[in-house]
Formats: sequence, C-alpha cells, structure tokens
Amino acid sequence: MLSKSDLVKRLSEKTSGTQKEAETYLNAFLEVVRDALHNGEEVKIVGFGAFSVQETAPREGVNPRTREKIQIPAGKRVKFAAGKELQDAIGGDAAQEAEKAAPKAAKK
Repeated sequence: MLSKSDLVKRLSEKTSGTQKEAETYLNAFLEVVRDALHNGEEVKIVGFGAFSVQETAPREGVNPRTREKIQIPAGKRVKFAAGKELQDAIGGDAAQEAEKAAPKAAKK
C-alpha cells in the first residue's frame, strides 16, 4: 500500500523538490478535486482517468450482526474510471501481447 507520506516522498524525488513542497502541491490537488466533486463537476485527467459523483438509490440491506432487514438511504458515491494509458500501464506486457495477438487471431 502506498500511503500519503510515501506518495509525498516519491513526488519530491520525481520533482527534485522538497517534501514540504510536494505535500503542499498534493494537498492542493486533493482539495481541488474534492471541491470540484462537491460542486457536481467531473474531474478528467487525460490518460489517467476520471472522477465523478454517482447518485445511489435507496435500497434494502441486512444488518450482519442481527440479520435484520434495514433501509439504506439514497446517497452519493465517488466513481473512478481509469483512462486507457493507466489501464495499459497496469496491464503491462500482457495487455500489449493481447493487442498483438488479436489481429493474428482474426486472420485465421
């Protein structure tokens, strides 16, 4: 797991800045994203992904302790959809090999 302090350290290394500067920029970025989502805006970072707010309908659930049925009220959830570059990056060589194999398979 990568914690916020680990992220700050890595950002400072990547930018050759101080950890204090990296933390300031990270906190500012998180605040901008949080404010935009709070205002109903979608945050798109091309190549990385998109954050949006999704409304959830009220539904019936079960209390795991008592097995009693309960009503879960409507709410809002943050949704993240990974961009193609990020998806490809975490897929690694397997994703690239699948792309290369797809045209060959279609020829047969």
